[in-house]
Amino acid sequence: MTKHEELAENSVSDFYNTVGWEMSEGNTEDAKLWEDLRANSRSYVSKCRLRLLRHIPRNGKYMLDMASGPIQFVEYLEYSKTYHKRYCVDLSAAALDIAKNKIGDNGVFLHGSFFDLEFSENFFDCSLSLHTIYHMDRDLQEVAVRKLLQVTKPDRPVIIVYSNPNTLVSLPFRIFRKIFSLFGLNSKPSSPTRPAENSLYFHAHPIDWWDRFENAAKVEIFPWRAFASNAQKILIPDNRVGAWLLDLLFKCEDRFPKIFVKFFQYPIIVLTKK
Repeated sequence: MTKHEELAENSVSDFYNTVGWEMSEGNTEDAKLWEDLRANSRSYVSKCRLRLLRHIPRNGKYMLDMASGPIQFVEYLEYSKTYHKRYCVDLSAAALDIAKNKIGDNGVFLHGSFFDLEFSENFFDCSLSLHTIYHMDRDLQEVAVRKLLQVTKPDRPVIIVYSNPNTLVSLPFRIFRKIFSLFGLNSKPSSPTRPAENSLYFHAHPIDWWDRFENAAKVEIFPWRAFASNAQKILIPDNRVGAWLLDLLFKCEDRFPKIFVKFFQYPIIVLTKK
């Protein structure tokens, strides 16, 4: 791993080994930064998390959860309910301790970098990676995905929640950044797709980047959630109207999946290994 690649992983490790999983007012720092915790959004974000169940095989013995964190939300527990063991891998020992309290003997808990851990080829019946790959160095993301495919059984899925860098919401900010760069200015306008104060390494490849895995897997992409939490909080009011809008949004995501994959924030990448 190069120095640049280590810096990316260290930024994630430092955050989640210090403040990331600290609790206050019933929520972690991670949830405060990345989730819409308002009452009007609870039903919508819950249904978005449960979307993964559409792609997780019901019959399976071993599930890999790469960068599992503390299995933070109750919906995440549903993913492995029919599995014998859920292998939780994370850079944070504290997160794994919390995960162990939640799933106990149904879990195997591995502290360390996914790149350093060894797994048998074709071992897992399903592999998950939620909001993790885009926090890896841009040049290591393909390595991570191919390792996930390697350790997953043929005809079984690797399921990744990723981020789209080219959304409709981010378009004006990309234009402003280009203008700033043309005039040699370092200042960049912050985007509602990411909290400006957060220093986690982040790099999202465009949606068509995933085509490179067609030699190893059937590549399918579905909507997970249309907006990042900051944008969602700006666009959707915290009242009954907002709850209705989010219910309508969920139905539209299901009705027009190609549009929401191409132009909105979070896709589900399903790679079914050949």
